[in-house]
Amino acid sequence: MPVVDVAVPVPLKQSFSYRHHTPVQIGVRVQVPFGNRTLIGVVLNCAEDDATNAELALKPVTDVLDDVPLFDATLITLVNWLAKYYHHPIGEVWATLMPVRLRKGMPLTDKLDAFAITESGRDALEQSLVKGKKQQQCLAMFAEGTVEEGEIKQLFTPAVVKALLEKALIHPVQITQQSQPDWASYSLQETPPFASREQAVAIAAINQAGAAFRTFLIEGVTGSGKTEVYLQVIAPVLKANRQVLILVPEIGLTPQTVGRFERRFGVKVGVLHSQMSDLARLQVWQQSRRGELGIVIGTRSAIFTPMARPGMIIVDEEHDESFKQQDGLRYHARDLAVKRAQTEQVPLLLGSATPSLESLNNALAGRYIHLQLSERAGGASHTQLKVLDSRDQPLQAGIAAGLLGIMRSHLQQGNQVLVFLNRRGYAPAVLCHHCGQTVDCKSCDRPYTFHKSQARLQCHHCGASKRMPTQCGACHSTSLQTSGIGTEQLEQGLGELFPDVKQVRIDSDAVRGKGALVARLDEINARKYQLLVGTQILSKGHHFPHVTLVVVLDCDGALFSADFRAPEKFAQLITQLAGRAGRATKPGEMVIQTDNPGHPLLQDLIQNGFAHFARHALHERKMANLPPYSAQAVIRAEANTAQQVHTFLQQVKQVFAVSSNQFGGYLAGPLPCLIEKRQGRFRFMVLLQCTQRVALHAWITSSLRDVQGLPLANRVRWSLDIDPVDFS
Repeated sequence: MPVVDVAVPVPLKQSFSYRHHTPVQIGVRVQVPFGNRTLIGVVLNCAEDDATNAELALKPVTDVLDDVPLFDATLITLVNWLAKYYHHPIGEVWATLMPVRLRKGMPLTDKLDAFAITESGRDALEQSLVKGKKQQQCLAMFAEGTVEEGEIKQLFTPAVVKALLEKALIHPVQITQQSQPDWASYSLQETPPFASREQAVAIAAINQAGAAFRTFLIEGVTGSGKTEVYLQVIAPVLKANRQVLILVPEIGLTPQTVGRFERRFGVKVGVLHSQMSDLARLQVWQQSRRGELGIVIGTRSAIFTPMARPGMIIVDEEHDESFKQQDGLRYHARDLAVKRAQTEQVPLLLGSATPSLESLNNALAGRYIHLQLSERAGGASHTQLKVLDSRDQPLQAGIAAGLLGIMRSHLQQGNQVLVFLNRRGYAPAVLCHHCGQTVDCKSCDRPYTFHKSQARLQCHHCGASKRMPTQCGACHSTSLQTSGIGTEQLEQGLGELFPDVKQVRIDSDAVRGKGALVARLDEINARKYQLLVGTQILSKGHHFPHVTLVVVLDCDGALFSADFRAPEKFAQLITQLAGRAGRATKPGEMVIQTDNPGHPLLQDLIQNGFAHFARHALHERKMANLPPYSAQAVIRAEANTAQQVHTFLQQVKQVFAVSSNQFGGYLAGPLPCLIEKRQGRFRFMVLLQCTQRVALHAWITSSLRDVQGLPLANRVRWSLDIDPVDFS
């Protein structure tokens, strides 16, 4: 009987052998026994039995789930590379790569769960008999036909759908997902705008490279028309009947990006993100695998989407941290995109106004083709950056009087003003006015954040929540007061300062509902609001043509972080925020309110811009031998006691120290993580660093087995993070 090697989703860095009465193809899913469980795995190899295996009592494969392999040679190559590069169990890599339904052993299907209106529902809609505004809005969606379950779930809560089902106003049905196999014969639905000189150079350079593997870094200032470059270089790829995969960092960017591509080419665009149902995501995965979609746009995990005829990969806002997975398989989608493009021999486009220092270094060293767009599209002017010294100034709602005057001037001209504060909630702390004690989360030893709209305290590290206390837990005084300012309090204060101006708050609390962010962004562009208050969500590449002023509050903390990447992240954030202003015909300006107006980082950004800062930061990194001029890995560990986790990491350090000279390795730690305690567990780390990436991986490979054999390895929770992007 043939022996089948299977990767199963367990935390062991090996495959497992089973018998099957007939040969099984590589890339097929199988159901296998594993201890007292039954698991879904993927076949890695199938060979005829030999004398060695004949003596082993191998268990049989329970079931073969697929007639043909679901995963092509490219994805199999990527899985093997991921397992090796990130030192991760291959079975768990396969589980990460597969859509959820395939991971659970469910079959491929062309059917989608959906809902349709009943006759009773149609009568109720015509006669306005439905109670509840949300139920009315939901039922109205079915007036023109069947609606897919995933689409409904994005817009309405399960309670609304359940109510309509119980009233027999709608009923569940199954529909076949519409495909568009003839997308290559598209015709442009709108005339492309005339490309600027810099755009034309970039487009020509990419087109001239043809279908071969090349990596292009498009470093274009905010509003320079990078998306237009994407649109124009995609056109010949689609005409050649080749598919395009586009990665975007945020779900909120997906609708506006999809809309632009559908309007230009008139073809159906496949969308993949975490708010879609498992079945809807599987449908897009299947359609792309069969070559029925010309364009697929998605967030981080979309990099695993198979393509029948790959033609190009694009990573927009390539600097964004959300491309890095922070648990499980800690892969970076941008780095994986480079590997995938190389494997499939297709061009890769990385685009950003604020490229990561890693990508910029690759471009400056000639490993990537560097294309620059230094002018804004359509003749728009660059945003003017200014610093406002808030020292010794009275503040209203956290804003200095001089800055309020600037805001009032812009508002009186009918323009929109964006006020950025990267702290949600009403106040970041509650303290006793009598003894000074703060109300802390006992699991994290950090102050609770007060959320006034809920009248509750919430820990932003572990998610714990409790009612607002009436007295101090230390001295029992009732003189509790808030300290600091969050977006809730800022919104309230601006409402009092500008009572006649309509405002909207955009943070993860205010746009928690399904589809809420997209709805708010549409309302902003329809000029329903003049004042926009929000957190980092507002900095993510959105197009606000009527914003002429961006105000940045309370940014000083980012200037003094212990993370060596903090200046880079701060400069990227400030530059991206500045790019939200002056994107149309009206000039824009940004005012940064700070108590450190002379800080070198602020002055460099204001006087010279991000491009100069980035090149200077690269020089600093080189002098300090920090990435990208060295390679790093972090072993993080957490346990209920600080002593236990510290002892384990001391042992880990001793294991790696034995061979550190052999590989030219540098060790630091154990060090507390930037968030030292979370959910009652103490968190520490050991930093591994080598000048050469190959040496780092060889060092890890030679030592990891000994680490796994340590007595404490099974008593603490630990993980290995290759190329970490933060130390929190």
